Amino acid sequence: MIHLAVHEDQAAGEPVRVGFVVSKAVGNAVVRNRVKRRLRHLTREHLPTLAALPGSAVLVVRALPRAAYASYTDLAADLERCLSRVTS
Repeated sequence: MIHLAVHEDQAAGEPVRVGFVVSKAVGNAVVRNRVKRRLRHLTREHLPTLAALPGSAVLVVRALPRAAYASYTDLAADLERCLSRVTS
């Protein structure tokens, strides 16, 4: 699940900020950190796409519990699908 927030108080032209929410429902610390690392890497691959977001956008990526068992390919497909909805 992805949430996009645009804050008016930030200066225009700042790069898009990305945050990750991975709760304990996803798994223990090892699993949560693995999911965060994968999501961070996948998000870096989509930075050119994220540049199309409004000026001071803050993108929040929330991992659901099933992300603990998802393969890297499945996470990539889900993130790409969600980003296409946000950027269109």
